[in-house]
Amino acid sequence: MTLIHGLDCDAAGRCRHYHTDNDIAALRCADCGDYYACYQCHDALCDHLFAPSPKDSLAVLCGNCQAKLTFAEYTKGQCPQCGHAFNPNCQIHYDRYFKA
Repeated sequence: MTLIHGLDCDAAGRCRHYHTDNDIAALRCADCGDYYACYQCHDALCDHLFAPSPKDSLAVLCGNCQAKLTFAEYTKGQCPQCGHAFNPNCQIHYDRYFKA
């Protein structure tokens, strides 16, 4: 099981910043390689800022089933392994989490 880091996280990776039923996508920081509930949690807990991961890497972790996903898989709106929906509003943060 891959650990999801964050502030006040539940087992699926919902944190104090994002905690709806669909806030289960943890994002990987390219610098430290760890998965975080959100960039705000990362930046509060680390001595460096969140660095976006390449879109073709396994940059997303489903907090529901622990599947590691690429950007293309993640942006289909639900986990291809367990079918749990992701929060569609997360697209406003794509530039923080992903790079070409």
